[in-house]
Amino acid sequence: MPQWLNIILRSVILVIVLFLLTKWLGKKQLSQLSFFEYVAGITIGSIAAEISTGLETNFFHGLYSMFIWTAIPFFAGLLAIKSKKARDFIEGRETVVIKDGKIQEENLTSQKYTVEELLHLLRKKNAFQVSDVEFAVLEANGDLNVLLKKEKQPITPQDLNLDIAPVKVPETVILEGQIMDSGLAASGLTREWLDVELQKQGIAQDNVFIGQVDSYGQLTVDLYDDKIQLPEPQEKPLLLSSMKKCQADLESYALATENEKAKQMYEKHSVKLAEIIRKSEYLLKN
Repeated sequence: MPQWLNIILRSVILVIVLFLLTKWLGKKQLSQLSFFEYVAGITIGSIAAEISTGLETNFFHGLYSMFIWTAIPFFAGLLAIKSKKARDFIEGRETVVIKDGKIQEENLTSQKYTVEELLHLLRKKNAFQVSDVEFAVLEANGDLNVLLKKEKQPITPQDLNLDIAPVKVPETVILEGQIMDSGLAASGLTREWLDVELQKQGIAQDNVFIGQVDSYGQLTVDLYDDKIQLPEPQEKPLLLSSMKKCQADLESYALATENEKAKQMYEKHSVKLAEIIRKSEYLLKN
């Protein structure tokens, strides 16, 4: 067999074997590696490269070695699931590097991190000042998780006592110019509705790279031609404006009427509508 053909066959077989071995180890191998898995992954890759091009190397001996190097982290992972001590030894433990806005120098040094590296990780978490951080933990896989102090955290609807409806996953209704009937069906919409929405925005279906419908039934699109300026949706602002006008009219009627019962009725409904506007204004502005 020619050497070039031998290399091709070896490489194809090893790609399949590596794929199967990685599937066997599980998705954790792809997302976060312990020290043990990191070393095993490098070694397995080196073995695969060697037996792929090293024609003088026994092919099956290389496969045996790869299986061994895969089996060890696999069974080590099973052991880590069963034992907390084994898990701490194999995968490592989290380390507190900031507490009450103060850097824990000893813990930082023990993990071989410099202050500059810590500040870099903090900036990636949108924390630009150490004193703003209540708690920061360096996880075993190298990720930094940050808890900002209460007064530095972004305001949420809950802080404003706003009731927010649950948001559903947006459904894709157009993909690369093609209508996705499954997305329309999941949203309870039809092709006729989609045609009307596209006409409102003056968009041709063929020019839509991706179109999605949010949980409020609003269509947003990304076009192939990015130079085209899309009009901002006006349904929500118009609804908010109408609600405010109705509330103002109720107040006017309450002031204008001399009938005491009618005045109380207008004032009562004006207060109710004002409360509805307060709770829904956040949604209708975004």
